Amino acid sequence: MAGRPRSVLYKPTADSILAEVERRKGCPWYTYFPTEGPLRRELYPKHIAFFAAGAKWRQRALLAANRSGKTQSAAYELVCHLTGEYPSWWIGRRFDKPVECWGAGDTGQTTRNILQVALLGPTSVIDNRQWAGMIPAAMVYDISRKAGIPDAVSTIWIRHKSGGISTIDLLSYDQKREAFQGTAKHVIWLDEECPPDVYGECLMRTMTTDGLVMVTFTPLQGLTPFIADWLSKSVLEVIDPTTGQSQLAPARQEVFGGDMGDVEKLPQVDGEQAGLTRYTVMATWDDCPHLSAEAKSAMLAEYPPYQRDARSRGIPALGSGVIYPVPESEIKIAPFAVPDHWPRGFGLDLDAGAGWTAAVWVAHDRETGVYYVYDVYKRGHAEPSVHATALKSRGEWIPGVGDAAGLQVTAHDSQQYLTIYRQLGIDLILPDKSVESGIQTVWELLSSGRLKFFASCGPLFDEYRMYRRDDKGRIVKQHDHAVDALRYILKAGLSRMKTRPGTEKKTIRDRFSGMADHAQSWLR
Repeated sequence: MAGRPRSVLYKPTADSILAEVERRKGCPWYTYFPTEGPLRRELYPKHIAFFAAGAKWRQRALLAANRSGKTQSAAYELVCHLTGEYPSWWIGRRFDKPVECWGAGDTGQTTRNILQVALLGPTSVIDNRQWAGMIPAAMVYDISRKAGIPDAVSTIWIRHKSGGISTIDLLSYDQKREAFQGTAKHVIWLDEECPPDVYGECLMRTMTTDGLVMVTFTPLQGLTPFIADWLSKSVLEVIDPTTGQSQLAPARQEVFGGDMGDVEKLPQVDGEQAGLTRYTVMATWDDCPHLSAEAKSAMLAEYPPYQRDARSRGIPALGSGVIYPVPESEIKIAPFAVPDHWPRGFGLDLDAGAGWTAAVWVAHDRETGVYYVYDVYKRGHAEPSVHATALKSRGEWIPGVGDAAGLQVTAHDSQQYLTIYRQLGIDLILPDKSVESGIQTVWELLSSGRLKFFASCGPLFDEYRMYRRDDKGRIVKQHDHAVDALRYILKAGLSRMKTRPGTEKKTIRDRFSGMADHAQSWLR
């Protein structure tokens, strides 16, 4: 078929109606979210909330666990818009005319295997056109094939109840930003997180139509820049499972327990008044009655511990390339007053073109062998005197190890930066910058339970969640200033740590050693 089909009014016959009744029994669009039964609509409040939010929010995300029905839910809503047919209970956005849409995934193959299959059915139906997906078979007017990918579809034309034709083009992020330029769109469905430049183009395509952008994904890569940016601009709908009542709260604060720096200061919101323009709802396995307890236990046992929150709850905690696969719940503790007799030191990553200066303070409980990260400082684009004042405010007597952060920084440059800080009264030496060795040191302390972070160290937790390797095993050099400072102090600064002057206190071992010496002298 060449070009776009013209608007054609569909006129069913008696035989086609009978055939349609039989076909509908196998079409998920007619069977999903029923009023009654074990999978009735009221048991899926998160999914229904996602639909309802479309009436107000142009940008929405269903941040959900694996097998939670996020893809099928987005496909369900998209079919409503494409056909103009909405269930009687629908309170979300409605379009009364044919719509132009996009659907996109990571690659051409994943778009075919996920979005296309959800809309049309298995790839085996492409040749015989026995559609078995979310789009009712009678509403599929035509398709065009995608070149270069077997059984892949490029465009689907769908009959709209007005008599017109709706269109959805299936794209992929690996086609790059240029593929997402062009005409205005009414609805765009992005399955899995996408590159920021692609998302920006999609947002532009919906501006003149007051259109919708829907994002559905499981955050297996951890707190990536895309997710961090999304959550910082989004409200999260929190639904009480017992009462069904809901409220909107700043997403990053709600997801990570209020340790996100300035985000903590945002009030409970009703949307725009807090400057938040996106909507998020999170669906866990507990929100999915179609998953049995046995199935959930079996699936959870198959995943490593650091992926379980993402897989089962949709929480972007630790990604697949995570460097320190230790859940925050195992290292985060409530702050307490650090005893004066505990040795302290700090690691420092200086701004030498990287944009940020970060420092991490560590205290050592010598009786238990546990190290505590009790304070973090992070600031961008400021003079050394400003940073020095902040460092000295934590205690001028505390020694540190530090290096300059920048792609073109030589050993001589680093030494010059340290000289500046020494002249400003900071006790500082260059660290051992062996990256892999330093990572191993931090990992050994984390995995053995001998390294804890105060919950107040928000900037460090922010980087901890994003510190990862790419698919080639290389460390992603972004948002890593505080974690680099942590590596410096733990790898090269422990021997420099000092107690507050005049407050040295002996450990239990030291006290027993002194008692033994006294006893021996008495015997002599």
